[in-house]
Amino acid sequence: MGGGGGITYKGVTVQTPKTWHTVAGKGLCGVMWFWILYRAKQDGPVVMGWRHPWDGHGDHGHGDHH
Repeated sequence: MGGGGGITYKGVTVQTPKTWHTVAGKGLCGVMWFWILYRAKQDGPVVMGWRHPWDGHGDHGHGDHH
């Protein structure tokens, strides 16, 4: 239907992607993994149960000066 090339398997034709689709997909994949690893660094202890989210970040700035 769309012309161009493609691969046909059991009656279904899958079109080959253009180069910019492949490059954009790999770039967005890199951004996704950067974001996942960044958030794991920031929230990892909370997700793993090693620290509670209400424990704060250790700054103790609200009246802890006895």
